Amino acid sequence: MDDKPITASDVLKTIKDEDIHFVDLRFTDPKGKMQHVTFHKDLVDESLFEDGTMFDGSSISGWEDIDEFAMMLKPDASTA
Repeated sequence: MDDKPITASDVLKTIKDEDIHFVDLRFTDPKGKMQHVTFHKDLVDESLFEDGTMFDGSSISGWEDIDEFAMMLKPDASTA
């Protein structure tokens, strides 16, 4: 068994090799409810894993108020 951690490059290669069209990123809110956001494969690149992406957290219960809605989502390749 290979114990090498999964990297962003591994995930991107799988997306290409398996002809995956959409990537679903899942996370839980402060109350433990599952949340997710789906990206087209063209939006998933090295920078998503390195820098993350901003999203509107105001619609997620228990997070930011509408006037402080900007949230950062940064995927962890090792959980793919």
